Amino acid sequence: MIKVRYIGMLSTNLEQDEEEVEWNEALSDVAALIDTICEGRAEVWSQSLHQKNLLISVNNSMVKANQLLSDGDEVMLLPPMSGG
Repeated sequence: MIKVRYIGMLSTNLEQDEEEVEWNEALSDVAALIDTICEGRAEVWSQSLHQKNLLISVNNSMVKANQLLSDGDEVMLLPPMSGG
């Protein structure tokens, strides 16, 4: 099982804070996980999770979308940050 947490505006836009996704070999990396999560859901999911500057954390380490996944991983998805 992979625990997925949606942080900040993602949780607001998706109306969900977290979920668990059954791990399998097809979920080889974060990009595949995001594609699986968006499959069959409203367009807001794809728009929110396919943002160019989406921030990704796996097991409390910041990573890129090609990060490999394993059963038991925790993935946090964060909206792009801005500020001044």
